[in-house]
Amino acid sequence: MTPAPQNLPPVSPAAPPPAMIDLRRVVKKFKNAAGEFTVLKGIELHIGRGEFVSIVGKSGSGKSTLLNMITGIDHPTSGQVIVNGQDLYTSLNESGRSLWRGRNLGIVFQFFQLLPMLSLLENVMLPMDYAGLYDFDERPRRARQLLGMVGLEQHAHKLPMSVSTGQQQLAAIARALATDPPLLVADEPTGNLDSRSADTIIELFTSLAAQGKTVIMVTHDPSLTERTNRNIIISDGELIADAVALALPLLSHRQMLQVTRQTQPHTFAPGQAILLRDAEVDTFFIIEEGEVEIVLQGKNRADATVARLGRGQYFGEVELLRGGKSIASVRASSTSPVRLLGLPRAAFLATLKESPLTEEAIARSVQSRLQENRAQDRRSVVDALSGTIKKALRRSS
Repeated sequence: MTPAPQNLPPVSPAAPPPAMIDLRRVVKKFKNAAGEFTVLKGIELHIGRGEFVSIVGKSGSGKSTLLNMITGIDHPTSGQVIVNGQDLYTSLNESGRSLWRGRNLGIVFQFFQLLPMLSLLENVMLPMDYAGLYDFDERPRRARQLLGMVGLEQHAHKLPMSVSTGQQQLAAIARALATDPPLLVADEPTGNLDSRSADTIIELFTSLAAQGKTVIMVTHDPSLTERTNRNIIISDGELIADAVALALPLLSHRQMLQVTRQTQPHTFAPGQAILLRDAEVDTFFIIEEGEVEIVLQGKNRADATVARLGRGQYFGEVELLRGGKSIASVRASSTSPVRLLGLPRAAFLATLKESPLTEEAIARSVQSRLQENRAQDRRSVVDALSGTIKKALRRSS
């Protein structure tokens, strides 16, 4: 697409609030007998405080290595890993990271990892002992409170094998919260649970996020990712742009990554024109952040905003598929800047050819938007005629 002339100075996006997790160009390489290979390729990731985030990726995508970076278990080859304001690898040694994990991080495992010879109460108390937190007499009281929070207070003195698998996972979550960490990481926490127990776990995570905890959940279950605030997809050691995954969900992870690599970022000031009606279109735009307005303009009537599009939505597909000029003007919302990802025409058409399901979905979008545009044009004509008649009647009276 050929954007409208940009007379305003470039916009610098507002600085985001301090993140709970901030990964800056993180690279991880491994060496073995076959040679050196790169598992993480310049990862940039920012997760805010109080977010409930899911991470998905196929086996070998780099998902486990990414988790090891966030939890301070493994070292990056290069780049920075900052969690809760602490640079984990340039300012802490191994013992320092171990102490940091005990006080800042709770981990929930797929197979619970409860010590079988200890009661649920004793299992929950263990992290407090290791981290040296809370008075000796306070630890049992706090452990009971946490077990009560997950509905297990009456089972406090039972061994793990004496309760159900769902209850074991709830006990593991209580243990992960023992030191009141700001960050909770759950690796396939519902993988061995029935649907009812899994629902209980997700509701608990949602509640914890609402209280300000940052929750990261690794899962392969699409029904669970739909319940998180954000879904992060990793493929071949790279992160897929969130907006691309939202806009084109029928693509495979490999195809999403290819689109992510092919897009170019664009930023527009509040109210700035992005595309003028009848302009040539050569780019498919995906909204990464902010909001745009789709506007119909006429010679004898005021501009009519026919639609507002937000994060993960797109425009430009009508003109690219029909081979015509822009059917409407597009501008940034008047309230904030908008960040867009632009996919060139050739890459857009090649993507549709490679994904028939996506092509079909985009074709439906084109048909719907053309119908909306025609309906709005008819309404505008009627409004204009009505206004003309009213003026004539006023003059004659």
